[in-house]
Amino acid sequence: MASDLPDLSLSEFSEAVAAESPEVLPESALTALHQHYSELRRWNAGLGLIGPGTAHEVVRRHYGEALAALPWIADQPMVAVDIGSGGGFPGLVLAAARPRMEMTLVEAREKKWSFLMAAARRAALPCRCLNARVTSPLPQGLPDRFDLLTARAVKLEPEALRALASRLDGAGSILLWVGAHDSEIPPELSPGRSLKLPGSERRRILELRRTTEFGHP
Repeated sequence: MASDLPDLSLSEFSEAVAAESPEVLPESALTALHQHYSELRRWNAGLGLIGPGTAHEVVRRHYGEALAALPWIADQPMVAVDIGSGGGFPGLVLAAARPRMEMTLVEAREKKWSFLMAAARRAALPCRCLNARVTSPLPQGLPDRFDLLTARAVKLEPEALRALASRLDGAGSILLWVGAHDSEIPPELSPGRSLKLPGSERRRILELRRTTEFGHP
């Protein structure tokens, strides 16, 4: 049974998120994130969206680690895809902080997909929620082109990464939240910047960019 998440008021939650965010978030973003958190608390016991090992540090480990990528994501219109969204990390969190982003949240497990739809609706975020497993060939419903791809604690097979990279805009990037064991990176992608996440020796955000031109898969 998943541990209960702490009951945080909007002011308590906003203060905790502000302490973890690399930039000042507007009130609208903090309100949206608190609405997401309220829905997370409601669903967590049944779905285990946040495991008992990190429930006591949910803001730092989940919201903070998602927001850590903000310095790498321009505040401008863009199309983004988040693979394996689960509890909404990092995709829904980034969509709240970057409201001009068109975000598609992709989740293979139907119950967690249902949670994402409920959370996005409660937070008033226009995220598309796609119930699909990302393999090669890619599932229907993914954008034909996108500027940003994110995935946290998801091991993507090289064939899937290659197919996703073929839809990545030439100036776009893939951000992977990885631990001790990275996804195998195909030669069509090149590692770029790496950001160590606070409080961990292993967790980091890894940036990938395209090394060759692709046609559509």
